[in-house]
Amino acid sequence: MDRIFKVLPAIAASPSTVLILGETGTGKELVARTIHALSPRSSAPFIAVNCGALPDTLLESELFGYKAGAFTGATRDKPGRLALAQGGTLLLDEIGDISPAMQIRLLRVLQDRTYEPLGATRTLKAEARIIAATNQDLEAALQKKTFREDLYYRVNVVRIELPPLRKHREDIPLLADHFIAHFNRLQQKSIRGIDAEALSLLMAYHWPGNV
Repeated sequence: MDRIFKVLPAIAASPSTVLILGETGTGKELVARTIHALSPRSSAPFIAVNCGALPDTLLESELFGYKAGAFTGATRDKPGRLALAQGGTLLLDEIGDISPAMQIRLLRVLQDRTYEPLGATRTLKAEARIIAATNQDLEAALQKKTFREDLYYRVNVVRIELPPLRKHREDIPLLADHFIAHFNRLQQKSIRGIDAEALSLLMAYHWPGNV
C-alpha cells in the first residue's frame, strides 16, 4: 500500500488512462478520487459511473447523453457523464462487465477522444481523463473473448493493482483506529480504542468483503 501511495502523485500528474484492479471493497474508487484530487484537473468534476449496474441502452445514454427526440420520452437534450466530466475525470467502474457492443463505443472514445450523443448529428470532443476499474480478471476475459484486446490495451496504460485486506493485515489496527474516530464523530461517542482480544479476532479474520 505504501508503494501505491508513493506512486499516486506521479500517476496523477500524467494524462494517461489508468486501470485500477482489485477485489470488491479494496478501495478502487477511493484511489481514483485521490488521483483526481492530486491532478491538475482537481478543480473540474470527478464523475463516476457503475458500468455493471446498467443495461446497454441505459449505459449508453448515461455516458454519451442524448438529444431531444432521440427516443420516445426524450423531450429535451440531456448531457452524458462524458460531457459532465469535461476537463475533469471520468471513472468507468466495473468496466469488465460491459457488453461487446458497448466496448466498441468506448474504444472510439479512448482512441479518437470523440463521441456522439444518441440522436446527435455531430461528433463531440471527449476532454475527460478516463480511469477504469474492475474486480474482473481482464486477462482471463481476453482468453475467453468476452473482452476486446484492443480496448484492454487502451485502458491498461497505467495499471494499479490493489491488494485484498488479507494481504496487508498490518493496516487493520490503523483502519480500526480510523473507523473508531470516524464513528465517534458521527455518533457523538468517546470510545478510546479496541482491546487486544478484539483486535486479534480482526487480525485473524479472512475479510472476504475487504474494507
